[in-house]
This record gives sequence, structure tokens and C-alpha cells, in this order.
Amino acid sequence: MFRSRRAGLVRRLWRSRAGGDGGVSCCGLSEEPAGSPELRAAASAVLKRLKEEAVCVLLEAVESRGAAPGLCVMVTRHGPPPQLLLCSLFRWPELQHPGQLKALSWCQGVAGSDKNSVCCNPYHYSRVCAPESPPPPYSRLSPKIEQKSLDTSLSRDMSKQGHWCSVAYWEHRTRVGRLYSVCQPSVSIFYDLPQGSGFCLGQLNLENRSEAAARTRGKIGLGIVLSREADGVWAYNRSDHPVFVNSPTLDAPACRPLVVRKVMPGYSLKVFDYKKSCVLRHHPTPPEHTDGPYDPHSVRISFAKGWGPCYSRQMITSCPCWLEVLLGR
Repeated sequence: MFRSRRAGLVRRLWRSRAGGDGGVSCCGLSEEPAGSPELRAAASAVLKRLKEEAVCVLLEAVESRGAAPGLCVMVTRHGPPPQLLLCSLFRWPELQHPGQLKALSWCQGVAGSDKNSVCCNPYHYSRVCAPESPPPPYSRLSPKIEQKSLDTSLSRDMSKQGHWCSVAYWEHRTRVGRLYSVCQPSVSIFYDLPQGSGFCLGQLNLENRSEAAARTRGKIGLGIVLSREADGVWAYNRSDHPVFVNSPTLDAPACRPLVVRKVMPGYSLKVFDYKKSCVLRHHPTPPEHTDGPYDPHSVRISFAKGWGPCYSRQMITSCPCWLEVLLGR
């Protein structure tokens, strides 16, 4: 009886793989990835090693497409990396190497004490947006032009113990709601997250909200996760639409123009690098680029809409929905 129930759960799991994040459509795989028979065979071997409880956790994570990522699903390290196999099967068929993956802040099964096991829950991982990748030509934006867009700057006092950042939500040039202070190592910022807690943008009301903002708010969905880690601050895009990020540390210190990076769904980007920030402090911005409230400790994130020279939106204040992340010094 228990064996047949487990088998039924595994069959549901296989059927659920049509809802992946890359190269996959809602109706199934758009194209059978190369080597898929081998992948299915190797992934099947991993699933056979899981107990029924672990299969249930995995099924909920996959069927919810990460809205309910669940607990770690631990499995012994045997053969190809289990996390690579299940991430390839359920999310990104084109994955080639575990180095393309990053464990998310809620995953405890990667750096745990048990070196013989690893978490294979595909929604405990993201793809890595490599910072060294050259940005597209349109993404170079002069901070002198950009920072003139705000009439006022958000000043903040991070002396309050435990608050490593505060988040402001904007619609065009209007700040909506209060600053949201973050003291936990990570925070979810979302419109609708059934089983989550954090900064819920769906609860923020604004009179005379623009149609563009209303439409864009409908695309925020599961939103993003900001996490403070040893090397910097990371942003994970949990939504079904890209987000666009601007940060002083995304570019080389000698290059004055800032960079706007596009982060696709399922990807993570280090949006603020602590080491680069130290370099920037020792090499201050030239005077011609300090016009306006330029803040070297802030990160700006726009939902679904990019900005820059090749967009109709030249400045972030033209974006319908965006965040200003104010980091402690």
C-alpha cells in the first residue's frame, strides 16, 4: 500500500516537470533537450533513493513552481550531482555544471555538516547571473543624468541594531508606503506569496494609481528575495518576469557610468559587492558625477520594465514599480 502510494506520487512528479523555468512551456517541453533519456534515467535513480516524505516535499515545490519551496530534500551524493539532475529535469534542461547553480538563502542542505548528502530540491537553487558578463550596450547609464531624476533623496539612519537595509517602494516618482526595515538575513518582497512572509507590495494602496503601475503590479507575483551573504547582497528573481537592477558595484570602479542589469526569472545576481564597495570608498566619484542625490550604498530594482538610452524610459522614475534598497554603511 505504502509502496503504491509512493509510486503514485513519483508519477505525479514526472507529470509536473512540464512547468519548468527555462526552455519549457506550460504545455510541455518546447524541445527535448539533448541527452534527455540519460537525464531521465539518472534523475529516476535519484528519486528512487528518496523516502515518501521527501517525495511529497519535492512534489509540492514543483507543482507550486517555487511558491512553496518546502524543506531541504536530502539525498546521498552518488554519481552525477543530484541537485544538477533535478534542476535540469524540473527547471533548466540546458544546465551543464553544478557551478551554474547557487543555493538560495533558505537552503540548509548544501553547506551542512553532512558532507555525504546534498539537498536536491530544485527550488532551493537559482541560476547565477555572472557579474563578469558584459552588459548589453543599452544598459550604460550616466549617474549624473539618472540621479537628477529625484527631487529628494531618502536619507536613513542604519544605527538601529540589526537592520542591515531598508526598502522603499516607488511608483514612478511617488513613494508608496513606509520604509520597510530588514533585520533577518533575507527578505521576500512580493505582490502575492500564499505561504510567505516579508514585504507585501500588494497591501500598499495609492489613490489615483496609474494604469501602467496597476499592470506592472500584476506582474510582480512572487517577486524577489534579497539576502545578505558573506560576499555581498544577492537578489533572486522568483517572478515570471525579468527585473532590472542598478547598483554602484555592478561596474568596475574606474568606469563611471552605472550599469543596469537584466535578471531573468529563476536567476540570482550579486547586486551589491562588499569588496567593490570598499574600493569605491577609497576612490570617490568624481565631482562631475555627484550632482543630485547619488547614494553609493543603494540598489535600485525595477519590476518588469527596464530603463536607459534604448528604452522610452530614460530614468528609473519613469518605471511604474521599483524598489530602492538602502544599505547600512
